[in-house]
Amino acid sequence: MRVCDDYDVAHNEFFFDRNPCAFRTILTFLRAGKLRMLRETCALSFRDELLYWGVPEESLEWCCRRKLLQRIEEFEDLDQADELEDELLTDADGGPREAPDGAESQPGRCMARLRDMVERPHSGLPGKIFACLSVLFVTVTAVNLSISTMPAMREEEEEGKCSRMCYNIFMVETVCVAWFSLEFTLRFIQDRSKLAFLRQPLNLIDVMAILPYYVTLLVDSTSAAGEKRLGSGSSYLDKVGLVLRVLRALRILYVMRLARHSLGLQTLGLTARRCTREFGLLLLFLCVAIALYSPLLYLIESEAASGSRDFNSVPVTYWWAVITMTTVGYGDMVPRSVPGQVVALSSILSGILLMAFPVTSIFHTFSRSYLELKQEQQRLLQRRTHFLLRNRAAGLSGLSLESDVLFDSISSSEAGDLED
Repeated sequence: MRVCDDYDVAHNEFFFDRNPCAFRTILTFLRAGKLRMLRETCALSFRDELLYWGVPEESLEWCCRRKLLQRIEEFEDLDQADELEDELLTDADGGPREAPDGAESQPGRCMARLRDMVERPHSGLPGKIFACLSVLFVTVTAVNLSISTMPAMREEEEEGKCSRMCYNIFMVETVCVAWFSLEFTLRFIQDRSKLAFLRQPLNLIDVMAILPYYVTLLVDSTSAAGEKRLGSGSSYLDKVGLVLRVLRALRILYVMRLARHSLGLQTLGLTARRCTREFGLLLLFLCVAIALYSPLLYLIESEAASGSRDFNSVPVTYWWAVITMTTVGYGDMVPRSVPGQVVALSSILSGILLMAFPVTSIFHTFSRSYLELKQEQQRLLQRRTHFLLRNRAAGLSGLSLESDVLFDSISSSEAGDLED
């Protein structure tokens, strides 16, 4: 009686105000001993039903339990994001109320505006302008990097010359790096937890993309102070030149900054994080198939084709198996014998089937992640709109209260003058 919601004495029936779909699943578990979660059932609601009926989560089948744990982790991430957003909105709302004179709340308001500008492009016009400038500088950096790899530019670099074109490329790169450095500094200033900020993957990518420019300037100034130039025959300077070329190639990491402003790239990163098991299975399937078909084709080609020059070893045949099973097919290595072609056909069909198995799950995860991020973005916009409307209504009510107090004081003073 303490568990049920109602009891019918006439029919001797207990009434439980619970989810009927989840109850049928739990009843099946009590009868058959197998507990599974239906596809249309909410994972969090099903977890509450298990707690209500006293059924441990360990009784779930491994596939359903994995789905339940994944949904719980996603909900916890969204809950933490909501709490952080509530704290930001509360601070932005509570700053002016704690200090009506505006002296103490001014730094808090400035920090809130800075946070909205650099982290929330949809918060207002400053955020949209900041995001557009960031995307523009990323595009300019990618184009500038492509132009700097032209044969004429590389010849000037090897000869130690710098034409007007080279100087213009350097100036454009300097301006772009200055903007990226300013953006990184602003993001670092507005973040509350500096250590957590430095641990985020996108921020680490920013550091790896910005530092090569400053390291290149330092190495160039150090080498220019001496009498020798890069490529003059010194092995040390040649190694330094190689390091510089590698560091300059890291500038392409600026393209990853587009993930801050692109919902599609954010969805891709979230899908990759959620589908680590599927990617592992895909890699395992390919490795097993490659290890199976490569020695087989090597033996067939070495015997039937009288020592083929293309397949002269098993490690070389691994490359053929990779490009064949992934349906790339460069055509640089082709089996000549009929048995080798049969093995190649088998590897192609196996590659198509093996890659199709995990890709279906990855596709569903991508669709679900995109829908979740889109709904989250719309929900944040709605919450911010409600927050602004609430603040505006609170400001209007405050003005009305002040006018009432002022009117009462004026009325009392006029009444005192009339009495006098």
